[in-house]
Amino acid sequence: MKIHEYQAKELLKRFDVPTLFGRVVFTPEEAGKIAYEDFVVKGIDTIVLKTQVHAGGRGKGYIFDKESNIKIELFGKEVRGVNIIKGDNLADKVYQYSKAILGNKLVTIQTGQAGTIVRRILLEEGVSIAKEYYAGIVLDRQTGQNVVMASTEGGVEIEKVAEETPHLILKEYINPFPGFREYQARKLAFGLGLYGEPYKHFVRFIINLVKAYEELDCSLLEINPLVLTTDGRILALDAKMNFDDNALFRHPEYTELRDIEEESPLEVEASKYDLNYIKLDGNVGCMVNGAGLAMATMDLIQLSGGSPANFLDVGGGANVQRIANAFRIMMSDPNVEAVLINIFGGIVRCDKVADGIIEALKTVEVKVPIIVRLDGTNAEEAAKTLKNSGIKFKVATTFSEAARMVTEVVKQK
Repeated sequence: MKIHEYQAKELLKRFDVPTLFGRVVFTPEEAGKIAYEDFVVKGIDTIVLKTQVHAGGRGKGYIFDKESNIKIELFGKEVRGVNIIKGDNLADKVYQYSKAILGNKLVTIQTGQAGTIVRRILLEEGVSIAKEYYAGIVLDRQTGQNVVMASTEGGVEIEKVAEETPHLILKEYINPFPGFREYQARKLAFGLGLYGEPYKHFVRFIINLVKAYEELDCSLLEINPLVLTTDGRILALDAKMNFDDNALFRHPEYTELRDIEEESPLEVEASKYDLNYIKLDGNVGCMVNGAGLAMATMDLIQLSGGSPANFLDVGGGANVQRIANAFRIMMSDPNVEAVLINIFGGIVRCDKVADGIIEALKTVEVKVPIIVRLDGTNAEEAAKTLKNSGIKFKVATTFSEAARMVTEVVKQK
């Protein structure tokens, strides 16, 4: 589960992770009013407008009119995802920028040309930056431990740093028994070249950041950039926070933080029925039980010359209701030209799955070809059930045959 930057910063404040003063706004009028009352009156002469969307690269992205798809300009400059406003008539400028941004779309490297509509903006005080760093915490699945990362290459995509200059990423693994130790924080601080007061501030910062990551049940906590100000402070200038979905039962309050407008409508719908669904750009709808098999199915479709339209794991209980909901969600995607059902019967019996597919199709209209491959417990009985159902299934006996069949069907369209 993802949340916005301003929400992440509010949570980080509980753990004494220093951030800048900011306020979130939803309308241009609110932006202008808050800019004056909460910033200008208090003597703040620089305000940074930061679009709040679930996508990275905002500072390098541009605002486009959602109707005409034309890049928006204001005061002779192109309006971006992050804008620094200063000078005279500060509140009025904030109002004008907010009016140009809210309701229009932000296009970044991550969003693609489709962009994403901006519905909220974070107004934040400006700060004088001496140096930008990177700090992040994530689970390293190879070691089974959380890893704290730091780099001098702040403000740059960490994936790019990892690919081009991996030696610039410092790592400290957290042993779950003693936990993150202060000597590890000091080691990272030395590695970043910090000394004096900034060194002390960073050590406390990273210790508190680890505490926040663990107590909030995060799956990712990234500060990019982490900045050293000209007056020697260490601050989280940005914050990206994802929660571990498996731990949400411990945090019912997180439901208030979810912004479903930032999520795919089909993915939101699928989550209502505990279906693991991710929309992709292809034309072959996939219905599979098990995440590993689902990924392998997508790979084999691609290798066979096709293109998967989704990742869809119906889980171990592939019953009538789950299959019907899966069909309905897949059919809501206009790009789907064929469906591949690939089920391995381990705990669930294939003949029961076949019965479920037939019953589900009595309630959901599917107008595209359906290729079915069932293997495992009672697979032969399942194949007979499908062939005698009166529904025009194409039944495959092997994994590769199923992928080939669905690809051939799509190519014929």
